[in-house]
This record gives sequence, structure tokens and C-alpha cells, in this order.
Amino acid sequence: MNTIGNYAPDFEIPGIDKEVYHLGSYRRKFKAIAVVFMGNVLEVEQYLERLKKIQADFEGQQFTIVGIDSNYCSEPIAEIKKTMQQFAQDQELNFPYLRDSNQDVAKSFGAKVIPTVYLLDSDGVIRYQGRIDDSAESLEQVNHNYLRDSVAAILSGATITKDYIEPIGTDIKWRKQ
Repeated sequence: MNTIGNYAPDFEIPGIDKEVYHLGSYRRKFKAIAVVFMGNVLEVEQYLERLKKIQADFEGQQFTIVGIDSNYCSEPIAEIKKTMQQFAQDQELNFPYLRDSNQDVAKSFGAKVIPTVYLLDSDGVIRYQGRIDDSAESLEQVNHNYLRDSVAAILSGATITKDYIEPIGTDIKWRKQ
């Protein structure tokens, strides 16, 4: 589902640091926000170093990444958060990692697989949606840095040339109705 040009749905959900994160607050602080639907899975781990590097490279330029785990898990929320905290610590994440326990945020964005990126401008408009880059297997095989290039375009006021790249990865685990 391509949502380019639409307003991103607002959200207010908890992070693993016990803070509550509100997208509206981020829009006032940043020119570009990458909402990354992710989880503690191999398909995401392959991209973590790249995400941390993008965060570090653009951090001083009014940009941030927000990672969101929307996968269903039958464990108690306290256990899920402990697992997420350990994952974030082990991976040395340099961006907030949030828990979408009722899966409303993923549903409202239309996310289906992880990782999927939605890059927003300061007005909350989705300017890029899709993959981080074109090679999950290896940084050396990357030919197109979709997220990095899109962030640079927003921050410089340029037009994003490839605004939608079909995301690939692992299906989000949905709660059975």
C-alpha cells in the first residue's frame, strides 16, 4: 500500500525507556522523521548497523529514526519490554525503540512487513516508503541507499526521486482476531 503524499497517522506509544513518544512532538522538533517498523528478527538485524549510521550521520541536522515493534507476542508486556531492552542494549541502538502492543500504529500506517520505513517531513507528510536500501545481505552489495538518499533530499529541500520501493522482509505477526 503506497501512502506517499498522505499525512502519517499520529501516535502516542511507550518506548523501552519508559517514556511515551508522541509523533506530534517529534514533528515540531525534526525536519525529517524515519518511522521504521522493526523487531528483534534477523531481517532487521541485518540493517541495524546501517540504521545506526544513518541516525549518527544526520542526527545534528534535525533528523531522527523511531523504531517501532508491532509484532504480536503472547508474553506479558513486561517480558516483551525486557526482551526489547536487551535487544536495544545488545545492538547499541542510538534511536528510540517503541512498543505498539495493540498493533494500532502498524495498522494505521499500513505496514505489513519488517523492516518497512516511512519517512515523514515536519508537516507529517509521508515522503518515502519502503526499503532501507537494496541489499539486506551485505552493505558491500548496496547500490541504492533509498532511506539515506531520501533523508538527504528532505533536509536539503530537494525532491525525492524514488519515493516508493516495495518493502521486503518478514511479515508482521498479527494478533488473531
